[in-house]
Amino acid sequence: MMDTSPGSREVDVAATINGMQVTHRVPARLLLSDFIRDVVGLTGTHVGCEHGYCGACTVIVDGDAIRSCSTLAVQADGSTIRTVEDLATDGDLTPMQQAFHENHAMQCGFCTAGFLMTLESVDPDDYREPEQVVDLLSGNLCRCTGYQNIVNAVCSVWEVERS
Repeated sequence: MMDTSPGSREVDVAATINGMQVTHRVPARLLLSDFIRDVVGLTGTHVGCEHGYCGACTVIVDGDAIRSCSTLAVQADGSTIRTVEDLATDGDLTPMQQAFHENHAMQCGFCTAGFLMTLESVDPDDYREPEQVVDLLSGNLCRCTGYQNIVNAVCSVWEVERS
């Protein structure tokens, strides 16, 4: 007997991920995080809580930071998606990645991709004070660093960019 339940149906998902056009036939209920990691093979997007609370799975879809663990792949059909793998160019770190390194803004690194993608999706001019950066990053959880070094890294880059 054929399984005709809604979750068993397969759909075609086509998207541009980090400048590369991809099309795959996947289960209708496949999460975007699983599509990115398991189908496309980009493992920089991490899955922590699987409920959208920790922010480790943050990617940019059509210019907006979203939680890929609470978004179906089919919802991103036709979209342009950026993952953390799209940040560095030819092995050269972005200023924000370099600032994370220089300010010891990461320890285990599990949450780092989510922080970087959240930061990549906003206009730095909207976050001029450290308290505003703290508020911006409140949706990303880190169990290792204590956040101060992350805020220091962000502020150091954005102060230079505004100069």
